[in-house]
Amino acid sequence: MSADFVPEQPSDSIHIALTFDDNFWAPTYATMRGICATTSLRQTIHFHLIHTAISDQHAERLRSIHAEYGSTVQFYDISRDAALNAKIQAFPKIRSRNLNTIVYARLFLCDIVPASVEKLIYIDGDILVRVPIEQFYTIDLGGNAIAAANCPHRVMFQSQRDLVPKAYFRTEDPYFNAGFLLIDTKKFRALDFAAIVEARVAPNQRQNLYYDQDILNIALRGNCKLLDTSWNFQNPLIIHESFDPKIVHYTGKNKPWRLFSSPAFKRQYRHTMKNDVYYQFARERIARRIKRLLRLA
Repeated sequence: MSADFVPEQPSDSIHIALTFDDNFWAPTYATMRGICATTSLRQTIHFHLIHTAISDQHAERLRSIHAEYGSTVQFYDISRDAALNAKIQAFPKIRSRNLNTIVYARLFLCDIVPASVEKLIYIDGDILVRVPIEQFYTIDLGGNAIAAANCPHRVMFQSQRDLVPKAYFRTEDPYFNAGFLLIDTKKFRALDFAAIVEARVAPNQRQNLYYDQDILNIALRGNCKLLDTSWNFQNPLIIHESFDPKIVHYTGKNKPWRLFSSPAFKRQYRHTMKNDVYYQFARERIARRIKRLLRLA
């Protein structure tokens, strides 16, 4: 599945997976570059880029992380994997315009990366890492399959309208955000997420699933080491900069690559993405919007 020949990695490599499509290549690049900029172990980092089809130009920019920092970059084009896509089609259809089926690739991370990878970080492409990534990679999982930060919006995710709990959740239970995970790959690989959904979620309730994040929380209930929110500080405003969070996750609409947005650490993010990438990405987003409007006209 890999598009590049990659030499065998030493056992002390830090393995990091990201999932994205061609519309999200620049934020993915910024997340990767932010990781490398904040660690002295950048040459031990091995990025596993799990994606649908991307342009050669965008792939080359992502690959440039190796030239700049010495980190290894490996591509996995899952649009060519018919068996994996058949598994993904078994899950609820994507209703959100901002998401597509690449979100379900997170359920199969440990089937996609080499079996020799024993520990894996998964990170969303709208995250700014502000501490050395090895601080997260070396967390003791305590026998759990994953470690993740408890979600401050957990009750809303566990509920339907008017805080009526979803049938498969209890609002007093923990609920983690799935955008930043530390994974024991052997334990994670043993989980059959499709079978878990079949067994624990009634057919008439499956339309209420918040895609892979709900599925992960159902499957990993009691099997997750919960971390404090500084490990996944969501939708931050400028006033939150003094909290000095370890991981900044731009989950809302206030994205740092949008011209008129004002999230926390926007200046740092802009330099992490680089000016030329920022403006190229801005032009591409404007072009997509114009095409969308012309189709609607």
